[in-house]
Amino acid sequence: MGLFDKLRAELIDIIEWVDDSRHTIAWRFPRYQNEIKNGAQLIVRPGQMAVFVHRGQIADVFEPGHYELKTDNLPILSTLAGWKYGFNSPFKAEVYFVNTRQITDLKWGTPNPIMLRDADFGPIRLRAFGTYTMQAVDPKALLRELIGTDSSFQFDEINELMRSIIASSFADLLGESKISALDLAANYRELSEQLRQNTVEKVDDEYGLNVPQLFIVNVSLPEEVEKAIDTRSSMGVIGDLGRFQQFQMGQAMMAAAENESGGGASEGMGLGMGFAMANQMVQGMGQAGGAGAVPPPPPVSAWYIAVNGKSEGPFDLNQMAHGAQAGQVSRGTLVWSQALGEWKPASEVGALGMIFGPPSPPPPPPAS
Repeated sequence: MGLFDKLRAELIDIIEWVDDSRHTIAWRFPRYQNEIKNGAQLIVRPGQMAVFVHRGQIADVFEPGHYELKTDNLPILSTLAGWKYGFNSPFKAEVYFVNTRQITDLKWGTPNPIMLRDADFGPIRLRAFGTYTMQAVDPKALLRELIGTDSSFQFDEINELMRSIIASSFADLLGESKISALDLAANYRELSEQLRQNTVEKVDDEYGLNVPQLFIVNVSLPEEVEKAIDTRSSMGVIGDLGRFQQFQMGQAMMAAAENESGGGASEGMGLGMGFAMANQMVQGMGQAGGAGAVPPPPPVSAWYIAVNGKSEGPFDLNQMAHGAQAGQVSRGTLVWSQALGEWKPASEVGALGMIFGPPSPPPPPPAS
């Protein structure tokens, strides 16, 4: 190789970057000891910008296009290098290519729960996550604040910083908006746009970055709060709890009546639920009467009945009457009250005679 060929090999004729990665933000052209000659070709592809750095100072910036490097299109570098009347000899300069395309499929989230004072639940902890896109818009600021002298700058090197900025902005946004936790889902679109704007304010001038899109995908409550909400929703679906209890007791009584092998236990369960239902019905009728209705008279005596060797009660006279009509109390059922002082069959207690209706007449005398 001759001397002329050797010198030619040390000169750079074409400066370009063919980017085959998805998350590379900036890349420095590998000049090593080579020099850029006068009239070299600079190729900046769509989605790129090229920045010339001379002795640590940022010089000229080139947008997408095909350039022939001369004094005319290197005004800042000409001033820094002292080229008053142009240059004919090769020169040394660092060339950085910056990726200006949107980097997509980026995720953010709150590393720790955010403490808030909610209108419905009081103090509460919330977590959130979502997606966003990022784009370099000011290569000079990016070089000064983040890239420095790195030969290659990947998104992973700024990922944690972006997540922290978004999470901090989200906490501030929730505190200022004062939207209750149950209404957050209905405001995802507005909150996402406001969060994007707040994030851009912190990274555009400082780092030369833009966030074209940012979305809140989900805001979640603690597990115990979600269970409480599910329980509350179930109660709302049930509606009138008193009617629901009456329905359940009626179903249980029917099941007990159909269970022929239940014996005394089934009869006792049916008797207890029958009295409970009668009590609810009496209370319901009292409430239905409204404020102007005459309240029922207080019970004269509290009655207890014997069921399978156990005492059930106390029941007032109205409840005993409902039990007799339902077949739960018979004339032979043992009853007790404080006035009686001992257990007696219901048929022997005068105060309970009215609950069984008028007595049946004796058989007529034989015909003469």
